[in-house]
Amino acid sequence: MPGMVVCGRRWGIASDDLVFPGAFELFIRIIWWTGTLVLYSVHKGRFDCKGGGTLHSYLIVLLVLLAAIILSLCALVYASMQGTIMNARPRRSVPALLCVRAVLCAPELVWACLGAVWVSDESLGCERAVVRAVTSAVVASWILLFFTGVAVLLVLDPLGGCRPARPDPGAERDLESSGSAQLLSGARSVAARVWESRLRLLSCCLPRDDSHHAAFSSIAQLLGDFFWDTDLVASDIAAGLSLLHQEQDKMEQYRDPEEVVAHSPPSLPQEDLQGELERAAHWMPFAMAAYGWPLFVYSNPATGLCKLSGDCCRSRSPEYDIVDADHLGCHFTSMLHTTGLQYRDFIYISFHNKIYEIPFFVALDHKKEAVLVAVRGTLSLRDVLTDLSADSESLPVDGVSGACYAHKGIMQAASYIHRKLINDGILNQAFTIAPEYQLVITGHSLGAGAAAVLAVLLRSSFPGLKCYAFSPPGGLLSKSLANYSKDFTVSVVVGKDLVPRLSIPNMEDLKRRILRMVSNCNKPKYQILLHACWYEVFGGDPDDSPTELENRRQEELSRPLLGEESLLLHRSSSYQSLASEDSPGHGSQPPLYLPGRILHVTEEGPARRACFSQVKYRAEWSSEMAFCSVFISPRMLTDHMPDVVLRALQSLTQDSAFSLCPTPHSDTNHLNVI
Repeated sequence: MPGMVVCGRRWGIASDDLVFPGAFELFIRIIWWTGTLVLYSVHKGRFDCKGGGTLHSYLIVLLVLLAAIILSLCALVYASMQGTIMNARPRRSVPALLCVRAVLCAPELVWACLGAVWVSDESLGCERAVVRAVTSAVVASWILLFFTGVAVLLVLDPLGGCRPARPDPGAERDLESSGSAQLLSGARSVAARVWESRLRLLSCCLPRDDSHHAAFSSIAQLLGDFFWDTDLVASDIAAGLSLLHQEQDKMEQYRDPEEVVAHSPPSLPQEDLQGELERAAHWMPFAMAAYGWPLFVYSNPATGLCKLSGDCCRSRSPEYDIVDADHLGCHFTSMLHTTGLQYRDFIYISFHNKIYEIPFFVALDHKKEAVLVAVRGTLSLRDVLTDLSADSESLPVDGVSGACYAHKGIMQAASYIHRKLINDGILNQAFTIAPEYQLVITGHSLGAGAAAVLAVLLRSSFPGLKCYAFSPPGGLLSKSLANYSKDFTVSVVVGKDLVPRLSIPNMEDLKRRILRMVSNCNKPKYQILLHACWYEVFGGDPDDSPTELENRRQEELSRPLLGEESLLLHRSSSYQSLASEDSPGHGSQPPLYLPGRILHVTEEGPARRACFSQVKYRAEWSSEMAFCSVFISPRMLTDHMPDVVLRALQSLTQDSAFSLCPTPHSDTNHLNVI
């Protein structure tokens, strides 16, 4: 539900978020109260020491104070367990109970100070066990008070004091009143400023220049526009994602095996698929090598450090002149190990990293007779900011009709590499050495997106170039550019990888689906989250939560509503309107798609398998329209990891591993391997 309103401001926590923290504190308080009661009973209230009288009074008041806190916590937890996510009426008493609990912090603070004074000044002559018990109680008081203060800071919503009431979905389109237009504009401006402040705080260690300022402003505006009308707290989103994951699993269980994606690509020759898989498996290690030593150590946890340690601290030899910003040589050494190339095969290596400027290297691969440009993926906060600059920017290309747009941050990163390759004569140097070689561009994740855009920029100068983009970002190229790139770009996606499905329209669609799930679910949030934890860890049947929306509406029509109850029902109805399938997104961004032809590699068999069981992979040509929705899965992040992509490709291309996987619709479009 929307954030709870306490003390006249909205907080980043809902009234049903207090079940688990309240139950945890209740458990601690009961143990504390029981221990204090045992201590008092054993001594029967008599303490023969200098501060015995003060200690007697301290324990009596502490027992009473702890009892009051326990009672308030019991009431708070019970009230927070009532109702559903969007039906907050049964939890109307939670703000008042929370205020009572907050008021009890004042006497607890006073008593913690009194206990500290007694321990330091008046505990002489008392039994050591008594002093230790009181000291533990004082320390526990200060710890709980400290974490309470931290929790208040964490749930503080910077927009809570100035957030306007959420408008109806149609309000933004009906701005006849200049006052309402000003209200919406002001709300968005405040949200953008808050997001910009957050970004600056997270990036406080980065040097500041014009590109940083422009990136912060662009990203803040994008995030502000995306979140400004979604009045949900983090736990609501977690519950919605869990419900959505289980709903998708149910749909997958009951899907007809004969069902084929509506936007399936035209059939392509089996030899073409097999050849592209083999080439992709060859180029993937080069995309991994661009990450340098961090990924090498991650992929080789047992031996990685040992293999690099001999070269990392060695003084730089003349061949290291091709390496920019790698003072220890660790990156270069890891590249030699990963690619199997010799140092003389590298033309240029750059580890220069800023916003919109990402590392890359150029090398000669004599095995495939190619001049290779490999671009690094996301590995730093600067790269994350480049990823988040997701506005569309014009990318005109001669001979391409239709709208030509690309992801702004990735396009600028590709333009930076393009300038280095052409203006600094790097490609000219490479083709002077090997004039008959073919140009190949590759990368993973952010590097895959930059490689695909770079291939578009270089195609006119190098008509025979090829690009292999591994796990590229989804919102990358407009439809016309995506179609144009199919002649020279192959995108490889593994499983339910989240990144190739990330785009502004997809995120708007995900937001609407989450809102629909939390609005319609008839179970309390704590039950949803408990079942979600069990389901994600141990599996089982997906939750089948019936819809309560219509029943709630009928219930509301049968009796008059007053004040806050009417507001809650209005909010619920507004969420339903926003979550409807026909509700448009708020942004005016054109849709962007994956580049080139898409090779989709998936695991066959049950969704959950034993850790050491044999994996069965399947490869098929797919369409960009198959990635126009986000799938929630425990593997949506692990499927993106470069070592997982390499392992899948190597499994598909091992000797004698290929076998046809016929379907009723096509005999030539799939490969299957165990």
